[in-house]
Amino acid sequence: MAEQSAGILLLAAGSSKRFGGDKRQAKLSSGTTLLDTALANASASGLPIMVCLNPADHVLADSLTAGGYNVQICHSASRGMGSTLAEGVSHVAGWRSVLVALADMAWVAPATYRMVAEHTDADTICVPYYKARRGHPVGFGHSLYPQLAKLDGDQGAQALLRHSPEKVKKLTVSDPGILLDADTPGDLALADQP
Repeated sequence: MAEQSAGILLLAAGSSKRFGGDKRQAKLSSGTTLLDTALANASASGLPIMVCLNPADHVLADSLTAGGYNVQICHSASRGMGSTLAEGVSHVAGWRSVLVALADMAWVAPATYRMVAEHTDADTICVPYYKARRGHPVGFGHSLYPQLAKLDGDQGAQALLRHSPEKVKKLTVSDPGILLDADTPGDLALADQP
């Protein structure tokens, strides 16, 4: 496979335990769902997208595939976000870098995805910051894929950032969306301000 540009790996395989239901389908003030909003913003960046789902998401997977999205069923999703990320990365080997995005952080601006992509090279971890606070998406160059592929459990890539500080590039952005997530219905209400 010829190497492509950067792409977005949208992690959407979680169980939403803290939310009390499938938060991906929670309606926002715009009338769209949390997942649809995340996908719309990611798509508007112009970057390719791979959506990671869990094995129980057959109907959602069919719907997204019919809508033109690339979907990866992550069979290890029940072990946590790190496991989902590891499995997802194994399916984007042709991308020169991957932007790890979270489906419950639907308010990231398309321009932010592009900025992170532009500042992530082969050996870099690009981390966006808004008002000195770290957010998502985080970009990883392809030389880091083998380390991402070894992740397991629910820790995500935090350990990689801690163990390779020399590879981390901090990118200041003007997008508060990099900090807004919806772990609980209260979080959703706070983040979804029209």
